[in-house]
Amino acid sequence: MKPEIRKAAEILRAGGLVAFPTETVYGLGADASNAGAVARLYATKRRPADHPVIVHFGSKEKAFSWAREVPTGARQLAERFWPGPLTLILKRSALAKDFITGGQDTVGLRVPSHPVARGLLEMFQGGIAAPSANRFGLVSPTTAAHVREDLGDDVDLVLEGGPSEVGIESTIVDLSTGAALLLRPGAISRGDLAQLLNVKEARLSSPRHSGGLERHYAPRTPARLVSTHDLDKEIEKLKQRVAVLAFSRPDERVDYWLRMPRNPEGYARRLYAALRELDTAGCETILVEAPPDAPEWAAVRDRLQKACAAR
Repeated sequence: MKPEIRKAAEILRAGGLVAFPTETVYGLGADASNAGAVARLYATKRRPADHPVIVHFGSKEKAFSWAREVPTGARQLAERFWPGPLTLILKRSALAKDFITGGQDTVGLRVPSHPVARGLLEMFQGGIAAPSANRFGLVSPTTAAHVREDLGDDVDLVLEGGPSEVGIESTIVDLSTGAALLLRPGAISRGDLAQLLNVKEARLSSPRHSGGLERHYAPRTPARLVSTHDLDKEIEKLKQRVAVLAFSRPDERVDYWLRMPRNPEGYARRLYAALRELDTAGCETILVEAPPDAPEWAAVRDRLQKACAAR
């Protein structure tokens, strides 16, 4: 793998785009200090220019050099959860330019744990801007094949790393204003964070951040979130071809049915691949059985609510 990683680092230095695996989802990487490379990243993803990207680093020391203030809480979280699926929003240093931050005074920083991502960051030595390696707003990729399906020749190299272990994007915590605010739930739960800090729910004035829009992670086929109690009634009402994502056994009235794990970690790991599969099933509607309204399901519920939001 080392020659491929070396080649990827050279492409990044030359202003190219490299898709690479992280433990959460596959990222589309560009040199975070190169305005032209980041502009190409935004154009490839079709991402709004004011929507910031997360910058990935090989160590917390390098990550924190992109922040002008590093509160004690940020250091505690980094010590506990980096490398890992956690993004910290901090006040930016001069290294973080407007083209990375969407013009905001904050920057999102992460140190991933996937060995291929770590190898690339070590070889590259700088910060890599890396939102998910797909078109903006659509279902995130959790395999190299997903990236190739979505982006084709628009990316210069795709590094293989197997299916993403976590399967959904990183937890995002904003520490730029003193208080710790949970902007996006992920594999690191609010309960995990609370062992170190008092973390509050996000407020409307929080910085713009990845996954912060009302509709995101969405299949092209219209999808609706329905309660377990209402699932049978909704299936009965529909006269068109329907695909279902549910915990229970398949229903013979349904054209395409995927049964999901009953634990949140397994569900998250499978979620995006499942949505992609349902999206290609030739159905006109996707019904998704809502997961339990429990703290351990918060990240999965967040992704499903956004995937099923009205267009």
